[in-house]
Amino acid sequence: MIERYTLPEMGNLWTDDYKLQTWLQVEIAVCEAQAELGYIPQDAVDTIKAKAKFDRARVLEIEAEVRHDVIAFLTNVNEYVGEAGRYIHLGMTSSDVLDTALSLQMVASLDVIMTHVENLIQAIRYQAQKHRDTIMVGRSHGIHAEPITFGFKLAGWLAEMLRHRDRLCRLQKQIAVGKISGAVGTYANVDPRIEAIACQKLGLEPDTASTQVISRDRHADYVQVLALVTASIERFAVEIRNLQRTDVLEVEEFFAKGQKGSSAMPHKRNPIRSERLTGMARLVRGHAVAMIENVALWHERDISHSSVERVALPDCCILTHFMLVETTDLIKNLLVYPENMKRNMNVYGGVIFSQKVLLALVDKGLSREEAYAIVQSNAHAAWNTLDGDFRALIEQDERVTKHLSPEAIATCFDPQQHLKHLDVIYQRLNI
Repeated sequence: MIERYTLPEMGNLWTDDYKLQTWLQVEIAVCEAQAELGYIPQDAVDTIKAKAKFDRARVLEIEAEVRHDVIAFLTNVNEYVGEAGRYIHLGMTSSDVLDTALSLQMVASLDVIMTHVENLIQAIRYQAQKHRDTIMVGRSHGIHAEPITFGFKLAGWLAEMLRHRDRLCRLQKQIAVGKISGAVGTYANVDPRIEAIACQKLGLEPDTASTQVISRDRHADYVQVLALVTASIERFAVEIRNLQRTDVLEVEEFFAKGQKGSSAMPHKRNPIRSERLTGMARLVRGHAVAMIENVALWHERDISHSSVERVALPDCCILTHFMLVETTDLIKNLLVYPENMKRNMNVYGGVIFSQKVLLALVDKGLSREEAYAIVQSNAHAAWNTLDGDFRALIEQDERVTKHLSPEAIATCFDPQQHLKHLDVIYQRLNI
């Protein structure tokens, strides 16, 4: 198998040099397959492997004249190879090279993305364990609901990223396909065995039924999965932004020494990284729409997809990579304020424990409607009042105290009552 031409950073996987190198890998793999089946001389392949190279500037110079990128590339390679170059690209069409090489780029990019997904998973897992018992208020519709823990919130993020890891594993197999099947995919001028051998050398599987191109549902799937990954990152970022609001301030992005939040207001500590992640997720989603529109090509192929992919695929891979790195660092260094969480949870005298009081009254024989009315009237009396104290009102309400003892009322306001089954979720996630 030919080793992948790899470079450390995601951006390097989408350079012209890397792209042309993958083109050369495909051409050489096909030549080797041709020789193994006796279609071309082995010494010609040896010469091709020894001499074949390219010069990006020269390729662009030739392309300016011929207006065809693959022809320009082949012309430049043959300038180095000489006579043996006549065996390069036999029976092939440009898309055999372009699509198979593109698969190599996409697989290499997924390798990088998977590494950083794993890093993010570990960062979330660590914080979920660390804050397993850090109690805070859960919110629905942005309104206080019932107690949770910050670790429980992070456990949901962890479960989401684990699902993304599964999706990406599936995607690696889905996109790792090549095609060496000729002008309209019928193998009219190339033995199907050549495709099988060449793809094996490249670490790919032959596409099941290609036309002149590999069908673009695979590529649309690729970007849609990246859009899902980045949508989850946006969800995490939006949550951090909301929890960092001055009137909440339960978590906060790390603020470095010497960092400035505003040119006008020295006090500002803005969630700029989370906001940046939110914006980048929008870009990836936008590309997902364009990639879906690429699926519908004319007949066996047109090139309406090509211009889209030259922008969308590098952008999506580079953005996803950056967002994963940024989010991992953000979560690793997140500032968490348990005291503020406790303060917010008990605002208005613990109105978030209203359901426990309701259920305790129902358990004592009251109808749900009667119990609900009693609890709601006390909760609303405390709500949004400077000195509002729901618990004090409950303890003074004879409609409650004739059914519930002080100990029973205290139990209703014990946040641990809401957390006693969270271990089930932690066990599922092996935290």
